[in-house]
Amino acid sequence: MRRVALIGRPLRRRHSQIMHDAAFRHFGIDAHYELAEIEPGEVAGFVAATRAPEWFGFQITAPYKQDVVAHLDEVEGPARAIGAVNSVVRRDDGALVGFNTDAPGFIAAVRGAGVGTAGIRAVVAGAGGAARAVVWGLLDAGAAEVVVVNRTRERAEALAEAMADLGRVTALAAGDPAVAQALSECGMAVNATTVGMTTPGTAFDVSLLPEDAAVFDLVYVPPVTELVEAATRRGLVTRNGLDMLVAQAEIAFARWTGIADAGPVMRQALEAWDGLESGQA
Repeated sequence: MRRVALIGRPLRRRHSQIMHDAAFRHFGIDAHYELAEIEPGEVAGFVAATRAPEWFGFQITAPYKQDVVAHLDEVEGPARAIGAVNSVVRRDDGALVGFNTDAPGFIAAVRGAGVGTAGIRAVVAGAGGAARAVVWGLLDAGAAEVVVVNRTRERAEALAEAMADLGRVTALAAGDPAVAQALSECGMAVNATTVGMTTPGTAFDVSLLPEDAAVFDLVYVPPVTELVEAATRRGLVTRNGLDMLVAQAEIAFARWTGIADAGPVMRQALEAWDGLESGQA
């Protein structure tokens, strides 16, 4: 049996396991997706073990997205620019190559919603790893400007500086009056924070957005956040994080198996799973 695993600490959710195991079954691949909650001192040993022939590769979540880099043979350019590796593929010779599925997964979700990215002005709430992937993806896809809004301006500025070579990035603190102006002029607003999942409320004021703006909330538990509900009431193009979740899983699955159309199977498995609504581990 071939193997894939997710490493992290703690591991609270089974969404990736549900999706990949369903795809393995559907396509008749004798493989299993494992959850490996490991200690920091175990990272090097785990990575070394995945060079064995039974491994397709593995995925990484907090807090090891940076730590794992030192143990890989290669890290692809986008992952280096974003500053995080969340997936690894094992080559036939045992070499391990790190990549990032969040940025292309987000852009796939945007395009799936029928929203264009070329020349768009976007506002992104947050400055963490998810926000970095979104900003990189938007700039790479031709966005004219991305305005990063964060609770602390320093983190927003750090993100903007890191992405400056790709395009125009503006950093604002959440309380800056300029945020309202940016929202009123944008074509897309993205919540890349945990607001709506770990805390109530919305990351930005939907009422300020133009009538033709699109809203993307990376939160998918719960599936209908206050932000999604408010944007839907306004009649805006609105998506939660499920599309991105499935798209990034489909990208990793394709790298491991060569099968590029696993997304529908993965989505169906998630929608049939009782844990989707609750986000249970």
